[in-house]
Amino acid sequence: MNITVLDELRVYIDPLTPDEYAALERSILAEGCRDALVLWGEILVDGHNRYSICSKHGLPFQTVQNTRFQSMEDVHLWMIDQHLGRRSVSDFQRGVLALRKKEILAKRPKPLPTPAADAADIAAAADALAPSAAPPEPELRLASRESIAKVARISSATVAQIEKIQKAAAPELVEAVKSGTVSISAAATLAALPQEEQQAAVAGGKKELREAAKRVRESKSGSRKKAEAEGSELAETPSTGPGAAVDVSDPALLLQRQVEALQEENAQLKARVAELEAQLLAATRG
Repeated sequence: MNITVLDELRVYIDPLTPDEYAALERSILAEGCRDALVLWGEILVDGHNRYSICSKHGLPFQTVQNTRFQSMEDVHLWMIDQHLGRRSVSDFQRGVLALRKKEILAKRPKPLPTPAADAADIAAAADALAPSAAPPEPELRLASRESIAKVARISSATVAQIEKIQKAAAPELVEAVKSGTVSISAAATLAALPQEEQQAAVAGGKKELREAAKRVRESKSGSRKKAEAEGSELAETPSTGPGAAVDVSDPALLLQRQVEALQEENAQLKARVAELEAQLLAATRG
């Protein structure tokens, strides 16, 4: 039997850690390869680690064909769904897989509506097909963050954090999340830093990662408090008259305020002159 291993599929899902691979190898050596490898024609779809171990030790294994696949996208979606259903997959991995599923489904053309008159004929034709030959069921689009979270069995807030990590995190920080060295929330916070600072935090280990995330959060909290204080001062500043806030970027408004200030100063001087004249008149009469 010819089996083709594609690197594209072998690395599509995060590989086992050395400890996980060693545990699987011990299990297969003790109990044999209990689960069949999944093939699409000659292409190996599921069971890359089992195939590697069995080939290394000359152990027998079973295979099963999945004839529902019509494209490599179908293969990818099937692999994603298989891993999303496994309890050993971390929250971060599930979030990444669900987002990957969203991207695949978004690129697929929307199925055309089926005329009601033809629905019975199509249903009859589908019943006539063997179960293994039936076409894959249409997938629902993952249009919202909530729908992605439901598929991944995590919160929508965690999905948002994973999106931040995917967008801005340095590769070293991503690996730290995968290994559990840093939490998803802390990694999302650190992703706002320049990549050099992210790399330095990862190099410092767990303690430095926690401290760096704490510093970023405190910095953001301080910036928010400052902005709130400035907003409060602005709200207390009159919008018109003396002491009103001025948009210095507008020359006309700036000139208008200067004229108002001069007019107010002139009025004060006139009042002072009148006061002095009155005092002088009173002195001469006395």
